[in-house]
Amino acid sequence: MLDFEYYTPTKVFFGKGREKEVGKIISQYGYKKIMLQYGKGSIKKNGLYDCIINLLKEYDIEFVEMGGVEPNPKIEFVREAVHIAKREGVELVLAVGGGSVIDAAKYTALGAVTDCDVWDFVVGKQKPTSALPVACVLTIAAAGSEMSWSAVVSDLSLNMKRGLASDLIRPLFAVCNPELTYTVSSYQTACGITDIMAHTMERYFTPCEPTDITDQISEGILRSVINAARVVMKEPNNYEARANIMWASSLSHNNLTGCGRINSLPVHQLEHAVSGEYDNVAHGAGLAVLFPAWAKYVYTYNIPRFAQFARNVWGVNEVDDKKAAELGIESMTEFFKSIGMPSTLREFGINLDAIDKLTDLCTFNNTRTVDSVIKLGSKEIKDIFKLCC
Repeated sequence: MLDFEYYTPTKVFFGKGREKEVGKIISQYGYKKIMLQYGKGSIKKNGLYDCIINLLKEYDIEFVEMGGVEPNPKIEFVREAVHIAKREGVELVLAVGGGSVIDAAKYTALGAVTDCDVWDFVVGKQKPTSALPVACVLTIAAAGSEMSWSAVVSDLSLNMKRGLASDLIRPLFAVCNPELTYTVSSYQTACGITDIMAHTMERYFTPCEPTDITDQISEGILRSVINAARVVMKEPNNYEARANIMWASSLSHNNLTGCGRINSLPVHQLEHAVSGEYDNVAHGAGLAVLFPAWAKYVYTYNIPRFAQFARNVWGVNEVDDKKAAELGIESMTEFFKSIGMPSTLREFGINLDAIDKLTDLCTFNNTRTVDSVIKLGSKEIKDIFKLCC
């Protein structure tokens, strides 16, 4: 087991109806003026918006609104939000939504206390030193941003989707009611399930020795998510299934499943190139295409690890490690298909002509490699993209 630091300061309010406590929670922390961020309006249709607004008014909490966060949140939105947050003297940013809304709130929180452009943090020109507190009411189980130290943002003018990690942007608190995910479409639910599994699996397949307790946590999360996914695809209002998926979202990306290991999230790096270039690609759907291709490309470099994954997660009963590893990858591929995920880039209208551009985006024009079971340079990344077409 490698040395590690584990830090999870986010207080989680989990369960039925917990969103009705958000005014009280903010008041107890002592914040008087907040920025409310949300997506394109689904919270207004389902009544959550009115609920939150009324609670803020009940507790005399002033607020300014920034609705309209898009999937793969955009830097232009963040810049506008930063300007308003500074002008209005906002003390906390409350995100009501999923990973994109929470990530936009995190970048707003960073930008609101600095004079530099937020994109400078993304590309490493500046290092963040402070931020406003961020909090969230979660409406989709997927990205795990509700407890993580990371966030991604896109600049469409550059066709770039990039991220950063800092303990400064770990949410102060997260309100998680699985009932709020009942109305999430089956496709977006499946995208979220894929993202949760990818966060867990990428920390599982790392170039270091097995770490038994972390392995068992990871394998347990994956088995639970797989079982819950099979239920929720048939019963979207099944509370226990939704609850297990929502809690797994948080645990998969607060680095619990990375303790004692090297962490790199290589498939996420590949997918950021895809959805950065093609804004129509849902993050989870991109991962569903890329993860099996990545696994097929690298598994022979650590066959025992992939065999363990096959047996302990998918119940593969095969003595030969290589055959077991291959069956595990096949099981994963078929599972993604069974919940309605795509299996090729062609399904997004992306063909072989795009591979060179995607490779350049992923390698920052051939200036970096991506850590994985093996180092992924331009050749390896290009080969993996080809396997997806």
